[in-house]
Amino acid sequence: MRITVKKLLSILLLSIFTTAGYTADFENGKSLHDGNCINCHAKLVGGDGTAIYTREDRKIESYAALNKQVRRCRDSLGMPWPEDQIIDVITYLNKSFYHFEEE
Repeated sequence: MRITVKKLLSILLLSIFTTAGYTADFENGKSLHDGNCINCHAKLVGGDGTAIYTREDRKIESYAALNKQVRRCRDSLGMPWPEDQIIDVITYLNKSFYHFEEE
């Protein structure tokens, strides 16, 4: 299959415009988080996995850092989350725990 530069550019632009108008789904973010993230976090902090977000020495101190960390975790776990699901998880975490201004 041969992909031309024009087709590749069209795909790229479509993906940018599709996520630019996307409205995050808080409940989906919670579901993705609870199903994929919380067990690992519980092992890291011993017990309640959400304590990783509220501990005094938490490492995430900005919306940009939260965005980067969610992507890092997704990549290290090999999660096949597309951009909209990443945004859902970031939105869930931000609204539930961090309360950063979105950038």
